[in-house]
Amino acid sequence: MANKPLRLDAELVDAAKRVGKIKKRSAAKQMEYWATLGRAAKDNPDLPIDFIEEVMEAEEERKAGLLTEYRFG
Repeated sequence: MANKPLRLDAELVDAAKRVGKIKKRSAAKQMEYWATLGRAAKDNPDLPIDFIEEVMEAEEERKAGLLTEYRFG
């Protein structure tokens, strides 16, 4: 992934720093997360944003090998 410099509103960067600190992400990673979430919401306007966020979190858990198989019965 290539990094490219961007000019961003200072308030947005400050918000990303605050939220990123809480979520244990850098400001850049927090902004990347918001952009990914926003793109997914735009692509799926019929889905609630909370549902999209949970799906994204579940995908990260899958990538980290944190899921276990559910067995019926």
